[in-house]
Amino acid sequence: MQTKSVLHPRNQHRERYDFDALIVSSPKLACHVKPNAFGDASIDFGNPQAVIALNKALLTHHYHVKDWHIPTHYLCPPIPGRADYIHYLADLLGKTNHNKTVHVLDIGMGANMVYPLIGNFEYGWQFVGTDIDVRALENANAIIIANSNLASEIELRLQTNTSHYFKGVIQADEHYDITMCNPPFHASFAEAEAGTRRKLKGLANKGLSSIKKKTFKQPTTLNFGGNVNELIYTGGEEGFVCGLVAESKTFATQVGWFTSLISKESSLPAVYRALKQAGALSITTIDMTQGQKKSRFVAWSFLKNY
Repeated sequence: MQTKSVLHPRNQHRERYDFDALIVSSPKLACHVKPNAFGDASIDFGNPQAVIALNKALLTHHYHVKDWHIPTHYLCPPIPGRADYIHYLADLLGKTNHNKTVHVLDIGMGANMVYPLIGNFEYGWQFVGTDIDVRALENANAIIIANSNLASEIELRLQTNTSHYFKGVIQADEHYDITMCNPPFHASFAEAEAGTRRKLKGLANKGLSSIKKKTFKQPTTLNFGGNVNELIYTGGEEGFVCGLVAESKTFATQVGWFTSLISKESSLPAVYRALKQAGALSITTIDMTQGQKKSRFVAWSFLKNY
């Protein structure tokens, strides 16, 4: 099997997808698997239903998740990249944390609940997942009900104030080893749509999607899922993460490491300025690569010896 060496060494998805094994774990994937332009078994990554079927198979086969599903138009994240964030967080925690049980707060967990599912399976971490979307939490709760072993491992909390991140979620007597966040990347619907066009065009050029180039001359409604709350925030990811940083100072003694994904390198200078203004004592940026996509997350702490 060809190795995707750019993924974290502990990532289960370093090799090309074994579609035969995935179909055994999730038979409904079979109808989506066909030879691509290079004659290799693959799926049409421009087809949202095919991507959902692949995610379901990956979560079932590698993480033993039963009955994973998401509502229509909700974010369907790429599993290998999500797993990388978890594994790099484990590396970060390994330098400072020696607790038997790691407690993680996932800000904006979403209906897919992918981070808690992977983190609990791989490391036994206990999660609190938050969201402002009631339907997303209802869907996550249905996944927990279908996987009874997760009932004591993942707690769901509704953030009722869309202006806050940690306030109203972190209780006075709680401590978290680490927080994580996959922020909305786009500042407007037009920006999100442009991102979708670029992604679909890239897949078509690689022979990974059946969508024709002429499609991109028309307004596009196709994407890989994601409703407004998941994709769009006034000020984009830069504004979201800077707000996250500012509010994190209030909970400086209750969290070991705060972290957030940063999709755009251009967002980093503003985030660093916000961290300096907030008085973070330790700041680190961890680079990640999935295929041709480069990403990173920023971690900061207000505690000494971190």
